[in-house]
Amino acid sequence: MAVHHDHGHTAAGWTGVIIVFVGFCVAGGFMVAAKPVGFWVGMGIVFVGAVVGGIMKLMGLGRNDEPIARTPATTQKPTQDTDEEARVRAHV
Repeated sequence: MAVHHDHGHTAAGWTGVIIVFVGFCVAGGFMVAAKPVGFWVGMGIVFVGAVVGGIMKLMGLGRNDEPIARTPATTQKPTQDTDEEARVRAHV
């Protein structure tokens, strides 16, 4: 059985990243066009994206911080190395 890995695929994560990405694109476009006001508007959009993502997480749309239940395969005690395995590790 595979262990569940949470990679942040949540509504809060996706929304925040998309807004921040749009802000970086806007800022980058205006930076190339040498328009400082547009650049700072884009950076403001980046800030808004971070705030929106944070608010959505507080609303319960973010990652659940409860520990993930472990399967019996992941809670086994480590086995003792044999003498030969210990020697190989010492030379690596």
